Amino acid sequence: MIETSARLLALLGLLQSRSSWSGPELAGRLDVQQRTLRNDIRRLRALGYPIDSVRGPAGGYRLGNHGKMPPLLLEDNEAVAVAVGLSAVSDSPGVAESSAVALAKLEQVLPDRLRRRVRALADSTDLGPSDTETNMDEPVVDTRVLADLAAAVRDHEGLRFFYGDDEERFEADPYRLVSWQRRWYVVARVRPSQEWRSFRVEWMALRTPGASRFTPNPLGGGDYSAFVLREVASTGWKVHARVLVDAPAAEVLSRIHAAVGVVETIDSEHCVLVTGADTLETVAVWIGMLGLDFHVSEPPELVEHLRVLGRRYLAALPDPA
Repeated sequence: MIETSARLLALLGLLQSRSSWSGPELAGRLDVQQRTLRNDIRRLRALGYPIDSVRGPAGGYRLGNHGKMPPLLLEDNEAVAVAVGLSAVSDSPGVAESSAVALAKLEQVLPDRLRRRVRALADSTDLGPSDTETNMDEPVVDTRVLADLAAAVRDHEGLRFFYGDDEERFEADPYRLVSWQRRWYVVARVRPSQEWRSFRVEWMALRTPGASRFTPNPLGGGDYSAFVLREVASTGWKVHARVLVDAPAAEVLSRIHAAVGVVETIDSEHCVLVTGADTLETVAVWIGMLGLDFHVSEPPELVEHLRVLGRRYLAALPDPA
């Protein structure tokens, strides 16, 4: 016989799975006596779950309110945080299907207002590749801001916000949220130029009221994640480097993730990798993982860092026999 708490959850799952159950059926599925089943039903009712008795020769039970669970009591930021967590693992092997099912179940037991906010976040978000980590501290993002941005994407509402340390003012039309390397970006058209830009969410301070509604004019091809990766590669990193690699461009491209950088052909045996990251350490790791001979002349900070690494690796080797 399973433990009481696990049995109560199993009982709730059975009641959700179809419109009604007879008492003997439920007792048999849970491997308990009908007296234990009746006690479990009373416990669930005491917790606020609307379980109705079904009349008939065998008797039975069903969830009240047309089979729906009562609203889940979560604050706005709590519900959005759960949705963000489920979305963050939606590209992980073996977890994607379960996270999608869990998110659907969460929506079923949320009040309508919260359900709309959670659904807007899920519908408005793309995930970038998750295998290009850095050693930077993870930025703190306000889930309420994420929810507001998702709602603006859904409702085609313009944004007004300050951006960055210098608090530059922007008005923009948001089209998509993108999550990459535990950072959040919003892809938008800047007013009035309609230039495409990606903005780091934790650097945005939204202003109220927002800008006027807009008529959507989506990004060509619709790949907002790829747009963010290109933007970050060209302007968004703190450290940029051009690395001469002693190998054909095709060989380098076969060894890197598209998010790591851009490869330029020099000749049949050489190419340049344009790459970057938020730290010198991360750049050094990425180019070291190429497994190919390379040459770095800039930036000077990276050159010095590679010298330090070289001495450190040599010092770690045993003395030759």
